[in-house]
Amino acid sequence: MEGRNHTTVTEFILMGFMDYPELQIPFFVLFLGIYIVALVGNLGMVILIHVDAQLQTPMYFFLSNLSIVDAGHSSVTGPKMLLSFLSDSRTISFIECAIQYYFVCFFLTNECCLLGMMAYDRFVAICNPLLYSTAISKRLCVMLVIISYITSFANSTAQTFFIFSLPFCGSNIINNFFCDISPILKLSCSDIHKADLVHFTFSSIVVMSTILIVVVSYVYIVITIVQIQSVEGRCKAFSTCASHLTAVTIFYGTLIFMYLRPTSGYTMDQDKVIAVFYTLVIPMLNPLVYSLRNKEVKEAVKRVIGRKISFH
Repeated sequence: MEGRNHTTVTEFILMGFMDYPELQIPFFVLFLGIYIVALVGNLGMVILIHVDAQLQTPMYFFLSNLSIVDAGHSSVTGPKMLLSFLSDSRTISFIECAIQYYFVCFFLTNECCLLGMMAYDRFVAICNPLLYSTAISKRLCVMLVIISYITSFANSTAQTFFIFSLPFCGSNIINNFFCDISPILKLSCSDIHKADLVHFTFSSIVVMSTILIVVVSYVYIVITIVQIQSVEGRCKAFSTCASHLTAVTIFYGTLIFMYLRPTSGYTMDQDKVIAVFYTLVIPMLNPLVYSLRNKEVKEAVKRVIGRKISFH
């Protein structure tokens, strides 16, 4: 490549959903609604957990951090995509693209870690309830969340460095609505093996280790629930982890379908739909799952509303 004249890419063009010009306004309305629900739902969950004393437990401490991560994740890609529907300009600078990818990777890693920690929390709560307050102390919760952020920082820093250290020349069109790894690597004019290997290795370590924690935790949870004599006891034990299990199934199911499928037999349009799902739809669904399927959250909402009414 040294002997050839080429122009170094300084900005990218995000194609987004331009293949469907007649659907730009419907897409804008749809994604704006999803983004607003995601933002309001997650920030509302954080505020609710903060103001309600009965939600000051390890599980809800992890959930409040998960809500912060989901709000951040949807905000990294959502506003830029919404602006693309209203403007003819769809460019993003090289630095902005690197920053966007960094935070997408950061929040995805953080979500994996937090879901794994929440699975461990449910394991202790159901399998060792008498030791729960001792085993899951506030100090341990804070340390686990700090580890989650350190892991996210290390993973996103390493991946972003190796990917955006590559030379980019020629085409600068990213066939997606944000800077995702697959369309970015296709634009590099050099050997992408090392960057691809770093991405695969780091992502696999994060995903597989957290999945292992989730699977092992739920194996023990199921064994414990089956051994409970009364039907009411089994239902109550299962209800304490139903919301988390739903969130885990949706999140990891999407990631596995996205990254562990064969490279042939799918289109970039399918990639875009899946990307919308894990960047916007899942952050919108998580607070809904934890509010609609969680009795404690419903009661907390009633208490907060009741206090507001009585105050006025």
